[in-house]
Amino acid sequence: MSSTPTLGHTGRTERFGGLPPESPHEPPREPHQPPHEPHEAHEAHEVHEPPAALRSLLEAADIRTDGARPWDMQVHHPRLYRRLLSEWSLGVGEAYMDGDWDCERLDLFFERILRADLESRAMGLVRLKLAASLVPYMLVNRQRRGRAFVVGERHYDIGNDLFERMLDSRMVYSCGYWERAQDLEEAQFHKLEMICRKLELRPGQTLLDIGCGWGGLARHAAKHHGVKVTGITVSREQQALAQARCAGLPVDIVLQDYRDLRGRFDRIVSVGMFEHVGPKNYATYFETAHRLLEPEGLFLLHTIGLDHATPRTDPWIEKYIFPGGKLPSVHEVALGFEPWFVLEDWQNFGADYDRTLMAWHQRFETSWPQIADRYGERFHRMWRYYLLCCAGFFRSRQGQLWQLVLTRRERRDVYRSIRPYALSPAPQLSSDPDH
Repeated sequence: MSSTPTLGHTGRTERFGGLPPESPHEPPREPHQPPHEPHEAHEAHEVHEPPAALRSLLEAADIRTDGARPWDMQVHHPRLYRRLLSEWSLGVGEAYMDGDWDCERLDLFFERILRADLESRAMGLVRLKLAASLVPYMLVNRQRRGRAFVVGERHYDIGNDLFERMLDSRMVYSCGYWERAQDLEEAQFHKLEMICRKLELRPGQTLLDIGCGWGGLARHAAKHHGVKVTGITVSREQQALAQARCAGLPVDIVLQDYRDLRGRFDRIVSVGMFEHVGPKNYATYFETAHRLLEPEGLFLLHTIGLDHATPRTDPWIEKYIFPGGKLPSVHEVALGFEPWFVLEDWQNFGADYDRTLMAWHQRFETSWPQIADRYGERFHRMWRYYLLCCAGFFRSRQGQLWQLVLTRRERRDVYRSIRPYALSPAPQLSSDPDH
């Protein structure tokens, strides 16, 4: 999972403390009750009236301040408006983390914001700052080799206790496939099996997993399809847990940047990692995959994508969630692989990421009391904001989820892809959930 925009179309990490934790037994707040200020302060309603320009922007998305609908903003401090107008997405995200506003259904809020494309309607100082934010992306390679391990340290190494509670039993941190699935566990199992069948895995083959996470796919492929897997990650926490989960199987988990890979493999898979590569490195990425893939091999790329190209990442996501992340467009992906590969198949199931994220959010909120003391309430609000703004992003259809199957031009065998509805029998959960 990576680098999803919010307001725009577009070692251990430090802890996020600062807001007092609520009791898990606290009843739901009334719509106008602020979380950290006396109720009397909110009675002066005129204090929270937004500037006319901002009110007009919000109305374009059918959003009101202090309204009664679940997607309306409940404003607890008038500084929210200054932060939003001066810092746009970064300001509104930080204001939420600080408790300046709430929303009963952040996913619905962001769906409306993104469908209305408010960034294109922005004006004045906001528009100037949006334009200025493009400069670093044009001049600097933000995903250069020297920064390869930053996202591992600041995101994936946050704490395995968090991800174990939020994800399914295999700890798969990417979009599930929900066509036949009844829950998150089935959705991820079906996605893993679909990938393995698209790759036409056979016992004894070698599989390279670029961005292997906690080893969910590596374990599944080795156990159910008899292949020998090499998985690479930039996260020490992922490496340690993946090695433990894959113990006893022909799986090697390595802490390594993709640019340093050597050897040849029958199959290559990359799930949820391409979002960290960056446009300035697409040529290197695909050239590396081409060099590593056997002439008759198959390469499956699974990545989030955008409905159209944008030169930057949302600044709140960049600062707090995925440093150095950048989502590609169809055009950017195609330009990257065209010199090296033939496209055999391109599937889009972006709508399934909405459902996956909502399942993650439910599991996160349910288990929060178990880890609240370790992370603090400001982190709680940050992580909730992250999951639900991403759900709104996919629901708005700005976000897509693609699986591409690519081959080298030397390949002679005919490739025929599959879809889950063509699988017979349908994938079934085994009694061993691949822990």
